[in-house]
Amino acid sequence: MLGNRLRGKPGPSIILGGWYGVGTMRCMDLRSDPLRITRGDMPLVAAAIHAGHALRDDLLACIALDGQERLREEDPYTDRWVDVSDTTLVGLRSRFEFDLNRAPAQAVYLRPEDAWGLDVWRRTPDAEAVARSRHDHAQAYAAIARWMDGLIERHGSVVVYDIHSYNHQRAGRGVFAPVASDPDVNLGTAHVDRGRWAEVIDLLAKGLARPWADGFRPVVGENVKFKGGHFTQWLHERYGERVCAVAIEFKKVFMDEWTGVPDEVAIREIHRSLAGTVPAAIRHCHALATG
Repeated sequence: MLGNRLRGKPGPSIILGGWYGVGTMRCMDLRSDPLRITRGDMPLVAAAIHAGHALRDDLLACIALDGQERLREEDPYTDRWVDVSDTTLVGLRSRFEFDLNRAPAQAVYLRPEDAWGLDVWRRTPDAEAVARSRHDHAQAYAAIARWMDGLIERHGSVVVYDIHSYNHQRAGRGVFAPVASDPDVNLGTAHVDRGRWAEVIDLLAKGLARPWADGFRPVVGENVKFKGGHFTQWLHERYGERVCAVAIEFKKVFMDEWTGVPDEVAIREIHRSLAGTVPAAIRHCHALATG
């Protein structure tokens, strides 16, 4: 299957940590800023809340996983797709510091069962470190709430593309999960008011199933592998029918999930497909606002 192997020449290695700059925005220290938020003119939020890799120094001192092991469970490259909109949200911290897609009580991984059976810590972070992580999770949600409140007030209705990725070689490198259980794209819509937003969801599914230039035809499923996490649930609980937050999980056919090496052609194809769905989503938001 074409989507299960790298296409073309591998791209550059990932830069882990350090400084991050976007356009004319100021550079920011990844160890201190939990989010990058931009507010544009579109009533469509493109979010990549698991794109971050940075960890605080106090956690680096006690974590058992190396950078490559952490990267495998993070969502590298998903931040490269958020520019399909001018209204974006990108997480800059690793989910191993705090997980923005989990409720506050579960946001810090403390036991193997919290993290896919992984022994995350050489020594468990002390109470102060855990409290700081939970505080930062709460502060991040407070910032998102203020930002989203403004978007809803301005536009009336907002679509959120909650972009993620997931592993499909958990049985070992080169051992691929079947597409029936692990579609190339999984749309998590369990929290969406489908009666109001069916057009957006259906057009999104159709657009992401667009054949790639090399002939690969992505299989798109709805609520097959994932139904949506805490972030989309929180958005719908807070804003109700005014928001359509779809968790878009791309199977890691766009990279080698064991090494982190990207497939640049696949990343561009996904970007093109995702961007192609945006005009219809925006039209639907405008129709709801004026209807």
